[in-house]
Amino acid sequence: MVMAFVTRQFGMTGVMLPPIGLGCMGMSDFYGPADRAESIATIHAAQEAGEVMFDTGDFYGMGDNEMLLREALAGGRRERAFIAVKFGAQRDPSGAWVGFDTRPATVKTSLAYTLRRLGIDHIDLYMPARLDPSVPIEETIGAIGEMVKAGYVRHIGVSELGSANLRRAAQTHQIAALQIEYSLLSRGIEADILPACRELGIAITAYGVLARGLIGGSAPKGPGDFRAHSPRFTGDNLARNQALVAQMGEIGVAHGMSAAQIAIAWVLAQGPDIFPLIGARTRPRLAEALGACDRALPGETLQRLTQAFPPGIAQGTRYPAHGMASLDSER
Repeated sequence: MVMAFVTRQFGMTGVMLPPIGLGCMGMSDFYGPADRAESIATIHAAQEAGEVMFDTGDFYGMGDNEMLLREALAGGRRERAFIAVKFGAQRDPSGAWVGFDTRPATVKTSLAYTLRRLGIDHIDLYMPARLDPSVPIEETIGAIGEMVKAGYVRHIGVSELGSANLRRAAQTHQIAALQIEYSLLSRGIEADILPACRELGIAITAYGVLARGLIGGSAPKGPGDFRAHSPRFTGDNLARNQALVAQMGEIGVAHGMSAAQIAIAWVLAQGPDIFPLIGARTRPRLAEALGACDRALPGETLQRLTQAFPPGIAQGTRYPAHGMASLDSER
């Protein structure tokens, strides 16, 4: 399957990319067991379809996700890949979260280890996973900027920043993209953050487009699946959110599309500066997601979706309380 993607300009970088990227996190962590061979086959299928952006983090599987991506992109495939890496989240040997560290020395050390694990000489997009409250954003971005000058990083991104710190970051160095959750069930960026990005010429790499599988019918898969503790997947919230997804499915039927495809198509239609990251772990899920790319929804359908799922309609917060506390974008 080869898609005839209409590429989009990635911020002010001059780089043109297909509109959808592949989020690789779930292939190593957070969503329960994954099939390594199928994960690699999915990455290969994404490339063969024309995708080039692959998103990972040095803390996904404690480095395993980077090594998996290295294996998948061996044999000359790296030359056809745009690799985005997040860093800064700290974990102990049990996998527990122990904070964030984005000091300049950590920037450079983390980058060095990432380059070694990936077996490459530069990262296309490098970004702190969260704002480190003990380090001014200017220091973190300045350190990545030094790595840009040295040739180890091509472009700088940020993740889950609010508009004030986004502006501070952009004053320090050109910011290519903000990675942040955006979907029909998570529209919080529209009031302030998205307008700031557009003013500054910053692209959006949107994760959680399928609300961590809620849109699409995926359920938590045991103790290794963080969704078992996610407010949107627990208690009465789950039933209420599933009812919302059922409404998407009803709209999708009229267009011969699944609820997941409707959700992806809606995000794609919100602007050419938005790049959804699809967390597909299998080839069938990938094929379903890519099927939304060539299905432009009529204006009246887009308006219906926008009105039916207003900001704040989802039941439960995006993360448990400790996770929400780490989001500069939610302050």
